[in-house]
Amino acid sequence: MAKKTLQRKSSRFIRTGRLLIGGATVALLIFFIWLDFPKRPKNPILASDGVTTSYCSAGATAAYDHRHDPPNTTFYDNPKMSYSIDEPMEKWDEKRREWLESHPSFAGPDRVLLLTGSQPSPCLEDHLLLRLFKNKVDYCRINGGCDVFYSTALLHPKLRSYWAKLPLIRAAMLAHPEAEWIWWVDSDAVFTDMEFKLPLRRYKDHNIVVQLWDHLAYEKKSWVGLNAGVFLIRNCQWSMDFMQVWASMGQQSPEFHKKGRLKISSVSDKMFPASDDQSAMMYLLLKGEKKWREKLYVEKEYYFQGYWQDIVGTIETVKENYERMEKRVRFLRRRQAEKTVGSLAVVRERYLKAAGYGKGSWRRPFVTHFMACKQCNMGNNDPMYMGDSCSVGMEKALNFADNQVLRQYGFVRPDLTNPYNLSVLPFDFPAGGGED
Repeated sequence: MAKKTLQRKSSRFIRTGRLLIGGATVALLIFFIWLDFPKRPKNPILASDGVTTSYCSAGATAAYDHRHDPPNTTFYDNPKMSYSIDEPMEKWDEKRREWLESHPSFAGPDRVLLLTGSQPSPCLEDHLLLRLFKNKVDYCRINGGCDVFYSTALLHPKLRSYWAKLPLIRAAMLAHPEAEWIWWVDSDAVFTDMEFKLPLRRYKDHNIVVQLWDHLAYEKKSWVGLNAGVFLIRNCQWSMDFMQVWASMGQQSPEFHKKGRLKISSVSDKMFPASDDQSAMMYLLLKGEKKWREKLYVEKEYYFQGYWQDIVGTIETVKENYERMEKRVRFLRRRQAEKTVGSLAVVRERYLKAAGYGKGSWRRPFVTHFMACKQCNMGNNDPMYMGDSCSVGMEKALNFADNQVLRQYGFVRPDLTNPYNLSVLPFDFPAGGGED
């Protein structure tokens, strides 16, 4: 009898223990789910901050179905929202943050949209434009985190020629709220280092990045001291406001000619009276209000955009120096999938520390800009450029860049001036012994 009583007590104890363990497990699960539940960010958004993932709900990084758009109401549902640069945009940072909170997998501080384009009408050099476009697509595909949009449309009837980029940038910011940066790259600019990545973390406290030549901009006060053909601009309210003021100096303004004369008076060598995008940008960023100047980052540490006449003559030497480096380092000769070529850049950097950057360096120039070359009609180049120097230089730069791409496909152009002659890349090229 005592034995049966003991068995019943043991049985009740086991059942009670199981219930306690089960209840504790459920409680722990609820606690961890609560910890993991997305919480609304506490950081306030300022008009010049831009939006990064720190302002977004903590979302899963798992694969996202790009065909699905959550039913949440966003700025896209506002019938008064306009893509036109004529209409001011207000509270863009908040609108963009709300969209990112509904689409957390798209958020990221390093997302870049590269914009470029050409005129709507046909060019005499359409094949050259295709190759220049291919160069930009290659760069973004290899490095990732970079989408490309090529425009042949004029989005504003009065903002034409070099002003046409402004309404395009404005529309692109609305079409791509996931992009933290808009990267405008003129069609005549060539990526000549396919491994180099923009140091975006360097620009975290700034909203626009340009290259500026001190001796031209500050000493000579030249209107070409800054070039508006390549620049980064953050997708934020500050940029919306800046572009509104910048565009007000364009062809649609009733004070177009007056503002052109104002800018001529502030530079030493601008001969034509019309207001252009470049001198307008220079005027705003160097002499405009403090709120524009304080968010400017002047990039001087590498060829953010290098002047082609300073670069083209050095390309063969740079090519030879890289081959000497690869002869000494086996890893740099190793065959790789295109998706993993970033590992080459990491190793190569150890051997490039002494190379320096910019003019006089034997490092590959990042961007070579063929400014004032008429890529749409090479027979009508600026008179300061002799003969076929533009077309020959562009051919060499494009083939130099394309060799970096073709290497992963097993081919190479031995002669940088001949796009038709390709050779199979020998295994372990260029083998040479020495350090490995």
